[in-house]
Amino acid sequence: MSGSRYSQEDVQQILQRAIARQPRLGEFSRPQLQEMAAELGISAQELELAEREWQAWQQLNSQQQEFQRYRRRHFYHLLGRYGIVNAFLVGLDLLSGGGLSWSLYVLMGWGLGVALKGWNTYHTEGEGYEKEFHKWQQKRFKQKHSN
Repeated sequence: MSGSRYSQEDVQQILQRAIARQPRLGEFSRPQLQEMAAELGISAQELELAEREWQAWQQLNSQQQEFQRYRRRHFYHLLGRYGIVNAFLVGLDLLSGGGLSWSLYVLMGWGLGVALKGWNTYHTEGEGYEKEFHKWQQKRFKQKHSN
């Protein structure tokens, strides 16, 4: 193994695994991070850039999680309205005619729409998701800066 050569990606993966195997060391201070980077031959500028990229990624990830909670909350409200209204309509249909007839069309038609909304809510990839996420971000930005 002493003569082995590793690509940058291999080194990164090996070090990530080694760090993960370490007992919890707690949190690191910024000077400790700078010291580790220096030991690995990473310049202060490269570390600064990587740290800013990581912070931007963390912020984006946090926003995406908040966006997912927002989407799920709206979907569950839609699902609740669907259940309440259709329970009423099915009950009305049963009481008026002794069986299910016209309410099944409403139940199935609206149910298809709810199912599609559910699919979109839990499908977090693709152009449609990205557009909806950016639209949500812009709406939040306007709300924060209008107050």
